[in-house]
Amino acid sequence: MKDGQRSRTAERVAMRRAAHQIFDQPKVFEDPLALRILSDEAAAEVRIGAGESVNPWARGLRAFVAVRSRFAEEELARAVARGVRQYVVLGAGLDTFAYRNPFENLLVYEVDFPETQAWKHARLEHAGIAIPDSVRFAAVDFEKHSLADGLAEAGFSRDEPAFFAWLGVVPYLTREAAFGTLRFIAGQPQDSGVVFDYAIPPESMGLTERMAFEFLASRVARAGEPFRLFFEPEQLRAELRALGFSEIEDLDSAAISARWFGQGQGQPLHGRAGRLLCAWLSTGSA
Repeated sequence: MKDGQRSRTAERVAMRRAAHQIFDQPKVFEDPLALRILSDEAAAEVRIGAGESVNPWARGLRAFVAVRSRFAEEELARAVARGVRQYVVLGAGLDTFAYRNPFENLLVYEVDFPETQAWKHARLEHAGIAIPDSVRFAAVDFEKHSLADGLAEAGFSRDEPAFFAWLGVVPYLTREAAFGTLRFIAGQPQDSGVVFDYAIPPESMGLTERMAFEFLASRVARAGEPFRLFFEPEQLRAELRALGFSEIEDLDSAAISARWFGQGQGQPLHGRAGRLLCAWLSTGSA
């Protein structure tokens, strides 16, 4: 991200979530605020995006964006059932969970770059979306500032378990920044957890997947937010276990398609570059 500017990719991601509400049936992820939170210009672009509604590449990317939000919120429900009362959305962008939160007594901490967070406040005000008392904001630059300090200033408790959603962020970070955040999460009490998405190295992708990846990579690079971080799945899982995570679920595109897009449930995912992972700090189950 360029200094002093809001995230352009955050807006594109929000537009894909909104497009999913319009063009995809059945929906894999319901978000009644997805279109409202967009700017008028972005919402108009989404509504006239008929070409993207049938383009296989666009549909597959939109499906991944939608399903990772569903995965995060399903895992959050498991966390709440375990007694977790703190939910941290890292790189929140225009995520709308905090404004349709169904869980009583769940505090939601939205963490993002200061410029992106200010932009979101403006979008919420423009859309007439009220900010619940359960929402806390922490302005943090992941590469320059301490996540611990940002959350502490927002009232986050290190003595209570928390669940973290980290969607659409990891590929843009340095390895040092990513593992700094993972070590922070690993230092939380038992029953804490994290869900995030990541990409395998381009050299490990098939030809079709690599071509699609390179097209997307060129677009985000032009927006000033290039992809920088990739993981081999087995190595990543080993590193997470070394940090203390004892319950890890790592889903490739085939597993994602089987769980959420089987039996006529919409657009299946093609390729295996993007993966979804959830890791917990306890072996207990809800």
